[in-house]
Amino acid sequence: MSSTVGAARRREQWDLPEAATRVLLASAAEHVLPAVAAVARAVGLSVFAAPGLLDLADERDGLRVELFFDRISRELTGAEAEAVRVATDPAGEYTALSRGLLTAPTLAQELARRGVTAEVGVLAEAELWSAYQPIVDLAGRAVVAHEALLRADSDGRAVDGGDLFFVADSAGWLPRLDRVGRECAIAGAAGWLGDTDLFVNTHPTSVLQPGTDLASTVEALELAGIGPRQLVLEVGERAAVVDRGHLLAVLEAYRERGWRVALDEVAAGWSSASLLDVVRPDVVKLGRGLVSALPDDGARAVVRTVAGHAHRLGAVVVAEGVETEQAAEEVAALGADLAQGWLFGRPAAPAGADGPAEVSPAPIP
Repeated sequence: MSSTVGAARRREQWDLPEAATRVLLASAAEHVLPAVAAVARAVGLSVFAAPGLLDLADERDGLRVELFFDRISRELTGAEAEAVRVATDPAGEYTALSRGLLTAPTLAQELARRGVTAEVGVLAEAELWSAYQPIVDLAGRAVVAHEALLRADSDGRAVDGGDLFFVADSAGWLPRLDRVGRECAIAGAAGWLGDTDLFVNTHPTSVLQPGTDLASTVEALELAGIGPRQLVLEVGERAAVVDRGHLLAVLEAYRERGWRVALDEVAAGWSSASLLDVVRPDVVKLGRGLVSALPDDGARAVVRTVAGHAHRLGAVVVAEGVETEQAAEEVAALGADLAQGWLFGRPAAPAGADGPAEVSPAPIP
C-alpha cells in the first residue's frame, strides 16, 4: 500500500442503561406479560397490571430491577423478549409516556444493552478503525480496489467486525454502527487510496431515511477527497431477503449519489437469477465458500453460470477467498475479473497507522 497520513480511529459514546427504580413494559403477546409479572413479584417488585401493560416499581434502591432483568433473561425466549417494549424510569406525563413506549427498545435489546445476553461492553469501550484488504485485477495483478473491514480495540484486545455487528444488532444499535463503519472506512482511506476503489460492507435495512441517514457519508467522502464513483457498497444476504422493496429503494438512493453497488456472497445459497436481474449490481462477489470448493465440478458450474449472468448485466465479477495460484487461475478461467484473498494480501491497517499491522479473520457468531 502507498503512504498514508494514518488510520482514522474513532471512539463512540454508546448510551448504556443506568440503574432504574421503575420499569414499564408493553406487549400485544397475551401470554408473555403474566410470565414477566411472576418474575417481577418473585424478586420483590411492586406490580401493577393492565391489559397489555405492566408497571413495575422498586421501592428501595433499584437493585431489585437489576435482579429482575437478570432473571427474566433466562425465563423468556428470544422471540418473546422481542415482543415486549420496555421503558425504564418513564416520564409521568401521558403523551410523553406513550411516545416513549412507541420508540422504546424491545426487552431483548434492553437485556443486551445491560450486558445480560451479549457483551455490550466490547462495543461500549471499543476504539473503532478499519483494516483494508486489496482486490486485484486477475489479468495484470494490479491492485484496483480495497475492501474496508471494521475492527476495534477493546480493553487491549482486537475485536472482529462480525462480533461488533452481532452485538450492535442485539442491542438495537445496528443503524448507528453501520453509519460509523462507513465513515471509518472512508476516513481511514484518505491520503492513500488514490484512484483505486473502496469497497465497504453495509446494511441497507439500517437506512430508514436516505436523505438524512446518508448525509454524513457524503460529507466523509468530500473531506477525504474520494470520488463518489470510487465507493462500492456491498450488500449481503440478509438485506436481500428480508425486505426487497426497501432494499431497492435504498440502493436507488446509493446510485443517486454516484455510489456503486455490489452483491456479496453470490451463489452461497441465496442469490438467484431473478435477484441479480432485479438489483442489477455493478459488482458481483463470489463467496469464499464457493471458491474454496473448486475444482469441484458443481462449484465450477456455479461459478461459470454466475459469472456469465453477471457479465450479461454489465457487472464485474470478484472472487473472494483466493489463497493459491491454482485458485486464481481457476476463477480467472471460469470468468472472474478480479480477486481478493490471502494470496494477494490479508486485511491490514494502512502503512503508518497505529493499529495492528495485520488482522486475521475471526469467526462470526
